[in-house]
Amino acid sequence: MSLSLYLPLAGNSINILLLFGLGGAVGFLSGLFGVGGGFLMTPLLIMVGIPSTVAAASDSNQIVAASTSGTYAHWRLGNVDFKMGIILIVGGVLGGTLGVYL
Repeated sequence: MSLSLYLPLAGNSINILLLFGLGGAVGFLSGLFGVGGGFLMTPLLIMVGIPSTVAAASDSNQIVAASTSGTYAHWRLGNVDFKMGIILIVGGVLGGTLGVYL
């Protein structure tokens, strides 16, 4: 059984366990420090051979998953202000969309 996964957009293959490990480590650090994982994951993906544009765009999937699980955990602790969160989401969607096209 091959643990290598071909990534057509990246144009190369990568070990599944390496991707799993990177996602787990960055997700853990994001939850521990309360920061987005993009500043860690994107450079790590580039270091293992993923083109920068593919790394930055694909990393968004990991950020959504880590943010969702972190929000859920903090919601259970009573730490989430949903009014502020909705305003931040709207601003983030608008700013992120604009940033992609500039």
